[in-house]
Amino acid sequence: MEINGFEIDEYNVHGIKQGATASTCPLCSEDRTKNKSQKCMSVNWELGIGHCNHCGNKVQLHTFKKKREVKTYLRPEPRIEEAFIPEVVAKHSETERGISKATLDVMGIRVSKQWMPKAQKEVVVMEFPYKFDGQLVNVKYRGPNKDFKFEKGCELIMYNLDAILHEESCVIVEGEWDALAYVEAGVKNVTSVPNGFTLPRPDGSSSINLQYLDNYYHFFENKERIYLAVDNDEPGNHGKQELVRRFGMEKCWLVDFKDCKDANDYLVKYGKEALAQTIQDATQYPLENIQTLDDFENDLENFYINGSPKGYTTGMEALDNIYSIEPGQYTIITGPPGSGKSEFVDSICLGYALRYGMKTAFASPENKPNYLHADKIIRKVLGYRPKNEQHIKSSSFKASKDFYRENFLHVEFEDGYDLHKILGKFEELVKRKGVRVFVIDPYNKTRLKASANKQVNDYTSDYLNEIDMFVKRTKSIVYLVAHPVKMKKIEGTNTYQMPDAYDIKGGGEMFDMAYHILGVVRDMDMDYVKLKTLKVKFQHLGKGGEEVYFKWNFNNGRYESIYFDPKVDAVPIPNWNNDCFVVGNTLDGEVKVKDSYSRIESFESNQLAMAIENNDAPF
Repeated sequence: MEINGFEIDEYNVHGIKQGATASTCPLCSEDRTKNKSQKCMSVNWELGIGHCNHCGNKVQLHTFKKKREVKTYLRPEPRIEEAFIPEVVAKHSETERGISKATLDVMGIRVSKQWMPKAQKEVVVMEFPYKFDGQLVNVKYRGPNKDFKFEKGCELIMYNLDAILHEESCVIVEGEWDALAYVEAGVKNVTSVPNGFTLPRPDGSSSINLQYLDNYYHFFENKERIYLAVDNDEPGNHGKQELVRRFGMEKCWLVDFKDCKDANDYLVKYGKEALAQTIQDATQYPLENIQTLDDFENDLENFYINGSPKGYTTGMEALDNIYSIEPGQYTIITGPPGSGKSEFVDSICLGYALRYGMKTAFASPENKPNYLHADKIIRKVLGYRPKNEQHIKSSSFKASKDFYRENFLHVEFEDGYDLHKILGKFEELVKRKGVRVFVIDPYNKTRLKASANKQVNDYTSDYLNEIDMFVKRTKSIVYLVAHPVKMKKIEGTNTYQMPDAYDIKGGGEMFDMAYHILGVVRDMDMDYVKLKTLKVKFQHLGKGGEEVYFKWNFNNGRYESIYFDPKVDAVPIPNWNNDCFVVGNTLDGEVKVKDSYSRIESFESNQLAMAIENNDAPF
């Protein structure tokens, strides 16, 4: 038996009367001195959960089997025939690339004919074997017009990974030919990213997918130095910054190719010895917290000409008009009980995943059990809550689950949520999984034990300083949900007043230190949600003191922007969007985002062939 796709292990573990809508609470009823038999817990069999109106806790009615879908990969067919490199190819490699036939042979390069997607026919290609632990894992085929493809269904890993496994240092380049160039120059401990880097999007956000690094990150943990020898252009610089974020600036050294684009160009122009010397001449990543004009001169000039760009946006039009955020910042979200603070944070994080491919990790002691939290986000992706086996088996539900699996993680601690432990785990997720967005929900249940005995303002200051250091160090984004200490209803209504930062415990420090503060209130009488920017620190990122309005879609939990004056106009009915935001794409197993969500740029497929420029040679 399943509930929302989760298979039940033990049904009705507390022995509640089947079908009952109320029951005693297994957590608090036995310990009460009075009214032990009072049915204080509401029971929802459809969701498999009870909610105690006395102690306030949620209770799972059943236990669930742990279910984890492990992705399996195909392996390329073994090459039985002997590798063959025609003389014309070897000569071209020697004269145009500076790569000898001996290096091609050592690296297992071969030539064959393959059907290529861009050419739409069989053409002569070069085969670059991708191996791990001596076993062939994937093959990259490079044909005319820089047309390339990988083996379908095979794992994407870094090229020449075996060469760095047991080395104290390694060199990372941006293409197979650059790796061969260093091997030609006698530098063996070199590996390459499999698919190059791309230009950042117009808003400056990342379009780099380093998923191939996730399962092999531990091979870089033992490195004393990681030499970043990526392309000397804007995409290469963009990729370099993301690699530094993942590996840590303390172990990254930068290689300078001077007037050349990459390692292969440098080899051709300056020779083997000069290319090997670039590793010896590499400079350590600039000191943290120390900058000169040289570090931001281009940013300064760009600011004078173009102004500051808007930060990350969510796809919720009304919110995006008044608020955005940059890496290295955090936002506090506050609001009265039942206003949907957590639900709104989920929507923000989903928007980042859909628009930018940014992963989110939650530390949410209140948002339990995790399958209900997953249900809230998956419904937003899918467009509805699955209610039967047909829904569960649909391709759109599977695509939504796959999207959730790739983009959302949960941090769990059985012994309580201490801020230092949470931030330590968050930092690990930055390095191992490339997570960029983090949620702490709520502030009052994730304690900073080191400052527990301080006055409230000092405690708040210490707490926010820890978060500020984390977002700056990891170039990440944090959302902190904070409950107001006291709330008042608007006279004559059932609706709470919009809080401000001073309504939160330690509110003076909250207002002074936070980059941004958002307030969320649900109007119980007119049935809409109001959001107000209580603080926006930087003018180019939004407008402080602005109010916008939303309707909440009961079918899927999405927020739809509405535009009206609540003092004059009736609440408009939005055009509800119940479509699925994602669709399955089986070419490489990656879930694709529908264009209808206004994604800035569609997902790049690691295994789709692409042509960049005309070049008649297959090498």
